[in-house]
Amino acid sequence: MTSTPTAQLSALGVSIWLDDLSRDRISSGGLAAIIADRDVVGVTTNPTIFAAALATGTTYDDQIRDLAAAGVDVTDAVFEITTDDVAAASDIFAPVYAATAGRDGRVSIEVEPGLAHDAAGTIEQARQLWAKVDRPNAMIKIPATLEGLEAITETIGAGISVNVTLIFSLERYRAVIDAYLAGLEKARDAGHDLASIHSVASFFVSRVDSEIDKRLEAIGTPEALALKSKAGIANARLAYELFEQAFAEPRATALLEAGGNAQRPLWASTGVKDPALPDTLYVTALAVGDTVNTMPEKTLEATFDHAVVTGDEVSGSYDASRAVLAALEEQGVSIAEVTALLEKEGVEKFIVSWNELLDTVSAALEAAK
Repeated sequence: MTSTPTAQLSALGVSIWLDDLSRDRISSGGLAAIIADRDVVGVTTNPTIFAAALATGTTYDDQIRDLAAAGVDVTDAVFEITTDDVAAASDIFAPVYAATAGRDGRVSIEVEPGLAHDAAGTIEQARQLWAKVDRPNAMIKIPATLEGLEAITETIGAGISVNVTLIFSLERYRAVIDAYLAGLEKARDAGHDLASIHSVASFFVSRVDSEIDKRLEAIGTPEALALKSKAGIANARLAYELFEQAFAEPRATALLEAGGNAQRPLWASTGVKDPALPDTLYVTALAVGDTVNTMPEKTLEATFDHAVVTGDEVSGSYDASRAVLAALEEQGVSIAEVTALLEKEGVEKFIVSWNELLDTVSAALEAAK
């Protein structure tokens, strides 16, 4: 019998990835420790995470001084710093990557958020990041905007593994799967080894509840309030149903038979925003095989300490999940409107974080001159 909740999740087929990275975590041995002690098998990053990492501590000082002495501009400095961290973390995860045949041991790095509506720019930077990190277990994060769909196909087609981020709606998720399959077809036709290409589709959870709960509170009826904190889980569970259906269709099965990999759902934004909710809610309620759960450290520690893992909580929940979304529509809450807003806000928030990251590095470069 497995001894910890994180071990139980792993045994169920949930890959636990940490939603955080810093040079201090790498150099201190902290990253290696959570691989050994918390069943962590991957890492995700984003501009917010890097902005926080660069704003504290001294572990970047030497590199900042070298970059300042070389006269590197701030954008190139951020590129050098972040790709160095991802390469170093990828090396730490290399044994996991080897042991799982590339399924896990992954470290994700995101294209600049300002490129979210620029397909050509996203494709070019994805290639640059992939070449710079130069590790087979890296993943390039591309947002699931309409323009991002083209970039996903072209990047996968070039043999590059992709973490598709900022997915909120089932409709967009279906388009993401189609973009991935089109990419695999391009990769196959170009002679790439399909087995070496992996992808995850990051479906955001708690942000859906935060926005919808706000609307339900404004309605204020007992019927509306009874639906609070149910939308995010229902939406994600239906995404898993879509995953099961899509990768059983002939187009997908032909690619899988040719060596391709299914694009696993990844549950993102799994730290609860409402303190009234159990702090492991978005972990245990979405426990099911063939998924990734990327957790901030606080959620990871809560999961390890006291999560109650009772097995598959997703399969068989689809009719009840559809009923939740239908009830929300009956209350006047438009799921389509909410998910469109969340995508827009998600891009905007990452642009703010990216600018904060540039400001932090710019100030550090100036101080080091």
